[in-house]
Formats: sequence, structure tokens, C-alpha cells
Amino acid sequence: MNQTRNDKRKLRRDLTVAACCGVFVAAMIGAAYASVPLYTWFCKTTGFAGTPLVAEKAPDHMLGRSLTIRFDSNVMPGLPWKFEPEQNEIKLRIGEVATVNYRVINQAAREITAQASYNVTPPQVGGYFNKINCFCFTQQTLKAGETREMTVVFYVDPSIAKDRDQNELNTITLSYSFYRLPEAERPVAETPDKNSSKL
Repeated sequence: MNQTRNDKRKLRRDLTVAACCGVFVAAMIGAAYASVPLYTWFCKTTGFAGTPLVAEKAPDHMLGRSLTIRFDSNVMPGLPWKFEPEQNEIKLRIGEVATVNYRVINQAAREITAQASYNVTPPQVGGYFNKINCFCFTQQTLKAGETREMTVVFYVDPSIAKDRDQNELNTITLSYSFYRLPEAERPVAETPDKNSSKL
């Protein structure tokens, strides 16, 4: 009798431990999938890791201090695009809104969709670098041989002047890297049924 009770208790304990382990594994898998979008959201919200912020409007004033903004463009392996800024650098007053154009050419013989990731260096100025509009916010689909002009509109927040760590800052580099996106599966046309054609 006691043996039966002990066996039942042991079975319940084993099932409880197994269920807890299953929940833990499921939670870890969920956290792994959620970590990338959460990290991306955190970077975009705080400017962490040199991620520029997204702004809805321009600042209400400019400072006399100017910075050199350099533009870096890259294409990841496997993407046959040519991608470059129309100018390599500009001088910009802090708080001044700038519009810079990039040109991209799809050198492949087929349509390709890609998107640009971005950051600024030094990384600690990401929280002061604000984009009002940018081609990097959306996917870009180019037809074979297509050339496209793309724009980024940005400013450096005047609050950077209050950050003593940035007193010696004179250059910011804005970098883009275009990477290829997986091709969406296209529906296959249905072949007519031979039997139905006889009807």
C-alpha cells in the first residue's frame, strides 16, 4: 500500500519536473525569437549601439557649432547592387536639417528586394542623430537594371552640446549596408485537368 502511494508521489513529482522543464524550454525559445525585434526596438528608441533615432519634426533652433557628416555605403555579399552616396561628406550645423541623396543600381538581370541596415559612429552619438525620413525605413525592390535615387533627411540634436563627453566631437559617420531579402514564393499557375477539357 505504502509502495503504491510512494510510486504515485514519485510519478507526480517526475511529471511536475518534466512540465516545468518543458515550460522553461518553450520560454527560452520564445525569448530567443523575441530578442532580435526587442533589441532592434531598444536600439531605435535609445540610440544604443549607434542606432540613429527617428524624429517626426525638425528642432526649433540651430547652434553655431558645425560637424562633418561622412557617408559610408556597403552592399552585403550576394546582392548585385551598386550603392553610393552622391557626396562623401557635408558640413552641418548642429540642429540644421540636411537632405542627402544616394543612388542604387540593380546590376542583376532580375528583380531583387533588399533593405538597408544603418548606424552611426562613434556609437555614443546615436542618441543625438535623428532621421526624419529615410529609404532605410522600408524595403526597396528594384527591377533588372533599374537605377533609383533615394533620400535621407536628418539632423543632429542640439542637446548634444550639453553632453560634455561630446565636446571634442567633430565628425560623425553614417553607415548603410544593403542586404538581400528572401524572395517571396510566387503562386504556381494551375495546370488544366485533362479530363475536364473533354467535358
